[in-house]
Amino acid sequence: MMMDKLLQILSGNARLETRKIAVMMGESEEAVKAQIAAYEKEGVIRGYKPLLDYDKIEDAPVEAIIEVRVSPQRNYGFDEIAHTIADYDEVQSVYLMSGAYDLQLRVVGHSYKDIALFVSQRLSVLDGVLSTATHFLLSRYKESGVIMGSVGIDERRNISL
Repeated sequence: MMMDKLLQILSGNARLETRKIAVMMGESEEAVKAQIAAYEKEGVIRGYKPLLDYDKIEDAPVEAIIEVRVSPQRNYGFDEIAHTIADYDEVQSVYLMSGAYDLQLRVVGHSYKDIALFVSQRLSVLDGVLSTATHFLLSRYKESGVIMGSVGIDERRNISL
């Protein structure tokens, strides 16, 4: 199906030229451009974003994954609190999860203290938030299917007897 294949290609590399995508799909370039435009108009494609290797950026932001247990509200379930949390600038992603906690957040700040203050002064005090657990991101090995950091063999790990 054109939709599935096109979205898969764009998910792998959104900067790929439509001419190349058309060849990969066996479609005309005009048909691919029209389908991309339709996806953008329908909101299927919500944006294009570079994948950054923060280990190579000086003064990179600090990221944390925050597990949040919430009390769902009558008639709204988790939606209302999830939308409230999503409105904070620090919050990059909000997911409803199954398991031990209800919401998973990806939060970005300038420092560990920024994130700690966000959790203690803005997130934990929201009505319906029962508990939080914050996990700071220390290193990325793979992001969105892409291996991050240096490529090659780490010579420190080569042990010869």
